[in-house]
Amino acid sequence: FCRRIFKARKYIGKCCLIMENRLKKGLGRGLSSLLGDTPKKINTNKISIKDINRNKLQPRKYIDKSSLEELTNSIKEQGVIQPIVVRPDKSSEGKYEIVAGERRWLASQNAGLHEVPVVILDIDDSKSLEFAIVENVQRQDLNPIEEARGYKRLIDDFNYNQEKLSQFIGKSRSYIANSLRLLSLPEEVLSMVEQGNLSAGHARSLIGLNNSVDIAKKIIQKKLSVRQSEILVRQFRNKKFKLVSKKDPNILDLQKALEEKVGLIVSINNKKDNSGTISFEYQDLDQLNRLIDTIKKNY
Repeated sequence: FCRRIFKARKYIGKCCLIMENRLKKGLGRGLSSLLGDTPKKINTNKISIKDINRNKLQPRKYIDKSSLEELTNSIKEQGVIQPIVVRPDKSSEGKYEIVAGERRWLASQNAGLHEVPVVILDIDDSKSLEFAIVENVQRQDLNPIEEARGYKRLIDDFNYNQEKLSQFIGKSRSYIANSLRLLSLPEEVLSMVEQGNLSAGHARSLIGLNNSVDIAKKIIQKKLSVRQSEILVRQFRNKKFKLVSKKDPNILDLQKALEEKVGLIVSINNKKDNSGTISFEYQDLDQLNRLIDTIKKNY
């Protein structure tokens, strides 16, 4: 029994040390970059929940109700472990605006708390948006569209470029570019991604299509994988698609069945005497090897 108590105390002590180190390091990469490379002492305070306002620059627009409920239950049992980061609200004297930790603030209200621990920083709008994006990306709290819009705002309003964003966020430049490309899609498709009906991978395959909304609906209706969606989209991009669509419906069904089986574009050319050819379109050696393996396993 004594050993169990000792181990429990040791574990709690370790957790406290981890939290202390997080505070000393600025609650993660984002805050440390706000404070600079020189070590600074970070003081935590407790202030009234009523004195805290939402962040007008918050990139996240959707909050999952189930995850918020889980956080609320956790706060009821353990309290707010990680302080909320705030800054003085210039529009309301004596009030503070959330920089990071909106979910903790909302969950604390749901848990019936009157005060919450905070770290108060004196930072401008640019730094506030920077940290809000970094924290949310690190926690994976943003959906792909919210993330892309956050990046776009840093570029449009705060003179960032993709290279600077890449260095600050800790993502590759191609990742930033692909994220921003999503915003070229119609609003209806963007809403499908925000609501979780389409993944970013599905959405990227639709970029540049005039009928992207209709195809997105088909992808959702048929519950296609990203690979299957790419095959469908390539058919629409193919200049010969109109000719293919005039084929016998049975042949088209066979093509579709084969495409779903091998994950490649398939073309069946059936002549009047029922002779013909079947062709498979592959992009690299990996796809060719996968096709050969599929044929060997099944025939």
